[in-house]
Amino acid sequence: MKHKIHFTKMHGAGNDYIYVDTSSYSIKDPSEASRKWSDRHKGIGSDGLVLIGSSQLSEADFTMRIFNADGSEAMMCGNASRCIGKYVYERGLTKKEVIRLLTLSGIKILYLDVRGDKVERVKVDMGEPSLDDERQFKPGAEGLPKGTFVSMGNPHYVIFTDNADDVEALGKALEHHPAFPERANIEFAQVRADGIRVRVWERGSGITMACGTGACAVAVAAGITRRAEGKIHIIMDGGALDIEWDPSDNHVYMSGGAEFVFDGEIEEDEP
Repeated sequence: MKHKIHFTKMHGAGNDYIYVDTSSYSIKDPSEASRKWSDRHKGIGSDGLVLIGSSQLSEADFTMRIFNADGSEAMMCGNASRCIGKYVYERGLTKKEVIRLLTLSGIKILYLDVRGDKVERVKVDMGEPSLDDERQFKPGAEGLPKGTFVSMGNPHYVIFTDNADDVEALGKALEHHPAFPERANIEFAQVRADGIRVRVWERGSGITMACGTGACAVAVAAGITRRAEGKIHIIMDGGALDIEWDPSDNHVYMSGGAEFVFDGEIEEDEP
């Protein structure tokens, strides 16, 4: 028996995902669905699948589960969280302009910039960066290019370079480097007069147009290495994000837009 699932495709800075409201539709195997639907030739085409749910906790308004294009489940995605803020407000699921979103890396606070009935931008409190996680990173690993490890609830390795296009040759190999037993997202960052140019290899998805947690990791790494400070303009393939690491609370704040692409229906087996 087949049933139809309504989905919405959205993107934040070109980081595109398929969104499903699980209060209306259930997905039997989201990992398999993400693999199949994300295929850009035989499926809908995306960087992965995002499930929006109602929270059973009083501390949160909504939940997010996110699956990469290879079916692996991710801890967090900054671009997806902004899209969820726009989705739940503009689709009438809430009238709150401050939303608490439960993710696998904790509760993230979304601040919606609402003009009329539209969400123009979303600012996300991404929480505190973790700079010393030996479970995911072993300093001095043989063959690992010099870089900075930053966890934003998921692992990132930031390499400052004169050529951000190095992601093509090195991203996949570094994702699976023995130094990262849980794999890592790899950022190649080039400091320029107009901001920091970043290209990203996301674990489980490969090269993507943008990565919100990756942009945050780059800003933190730039601060640590004294390459930049204050509000940092991060320029990615799909667009730009503004990141600020606030020393008063040690939280990282990410601001940017989110866009609807299209809605559709897909048939799946009954769960």
